[in-house]
Amino acid sequence: MNIQDLNLMQTRRELLGRTSAGIGSVALASLLNDKDMASAAGPAVGRAKRVIYLFQSGAPSQFELLDHKPKLDELHGKDLGPEFFKGQRQTGMTAGQKKQVCRSIYRFEKHGDSGAEISENLPHLANVADDICIVRSMQTQAINHDPAITFFQTGFQQAGRPSMGAWVSYGLGSETEDLPAYVVMISEGSSKRDSQALYGRLWGSGFLPSAHQGVKFRSQGDPVLYLTNPDGISRTQRRDILNLSNALNRKHFEQVGDPETITRIRQAELAFRMQASVPDLMDTSSEPEHTFEMYGEDARTPGTYAANCLLARRLAEQGVRFIQLYHRGWDQHGDLPRDLPAQCGDVDQPSAALITDLKQRGMLDDTLIIWGGEFGRTVYAQGGLNMDRYGRDHHPRCFSIWMAGGGIKPGITYGRTDDFSFDVVENPMHVYDLHATMLHCLGVDHEQLTYKYQGRRYRLTDVHGEVVEDILA
Repeated sequence: MNIQDLNLMQTRRELLGRTSAGIGSVALASLLNDKDMASAAGPAVGRAKRVIYLFQSGAPSQFELLDHKPKLDELHGKDLGPEFFKGQRQTGMTAGQKKQVCRSIYRFEKHGDSGAEISENLPHLANVADDICIVRSMQTQAINHDPAITFFQTGFQQAGRPSMGAWVSYGLGSETEDLPAYVVMISEGSSKRDSQALYGRLWGSGFLPSAHQGVKFRSQGDPVLYLTNPDGISRTQRRDILNLSNALNRKHFEQVGDPETITRIRQAELAFRMQASVPDLMDTSSEPEHTFEMYGEDARTPGTYAANCLLARRLAEQGVRFIQLYHRGWDQHGDLPRDLPAQCGDVDQPSAALITDLKQRGMLDDTLIIWGGEFGRTVYAQGGLNMDRYGRDHHPRCFSIWMAGGGIKPGITYGRTDDFSFDVVENPMHVYDLHATMLHCLGVDHEQLTYKYQGRRYRLTDVHGEVVEDILA
């Protein structure tokens, strides 16, 4: 493109920018109206208005928590030959070791009217057994942590796709003007081992407009980076600076038409409103004593899983559309008897309390809660059958999660695995099916929620996924 062409384009842009009803001005006004953008996706008719995703990073063992395998007691120590694995890919950590069946050392009991079998590691969850749906037949494609976590969050094993929260924000818009539509919080587990890394791309917007990316709330310092004004800058001065910046950005958009300029304006305005809304939100001192008794004493300590569960309820009350809690430390390749009970101690009471709290407030019916990790664990012990220090390796073919509220049928156990929890033998549920079902609960058709990028229409479920009707209320 030569200088003359550039000058002609600039002239046309100037003409539109100076015209009172110019296309650029009309587009700007439309794009700045969040409500108009949200309504473009159509009215939501699902039961759920929001999602709270309690992601257990590192992959909890189904054998010790939600998938009781009593036959392993009699098979304990049995050698598993190559024919057992049917060519299943294994990690390098156990590819060369002897494979021996390993029973669980934990007791399971039936709970509630539903008779759900839940491990002794989750006594508080057992008390709300009739409010949850246990899915024992989850399946995924990845065998290592980073691609498996990325797959769960984005529907693709490689980085670059939009996260599920970004898709929900894009499809449904926001219910609040003072907080982000998508909020992320991270807690560190009590396990003594190193945790899996969590990257900002896991809650990123990918190729969607960046306004839909998750906003990470921190437990120390400013809850959101750069939220506080610099020393010497008052709120009035901040407003004046923002007005000038917005005017320049509006001018730039009318000239160039880059939609990310709109994102910059909207996010700056949101940040200004968050300066007033977020500090009040994060201050839980006004919560009554019985709330802390319900969530546990850790709920008083910022950054803990319990505190984040309490904040998740407060965010839900304020209209945040997608709330994601990551709890790290579930990667028990060894020392499972030491580490797993500690992890359960972090999450059991607060997770159950979140269900109870929302139910008491009349919010459980329109809040979908999902709890689970990125894959399952092997029936054989990693490092041998030392039952004081045994561990389990990665297993993608079947594992367990639970769901509650938001249009999910309570008090049921869905899917069944074989005696070794190696294969699903009844009602498999793939990650894509979970995504499709989640969107359905929100009133969104997963096949219609698409975004055109580089000549192709993409969606969270790619070209897969079926709504699991059997678990819908």
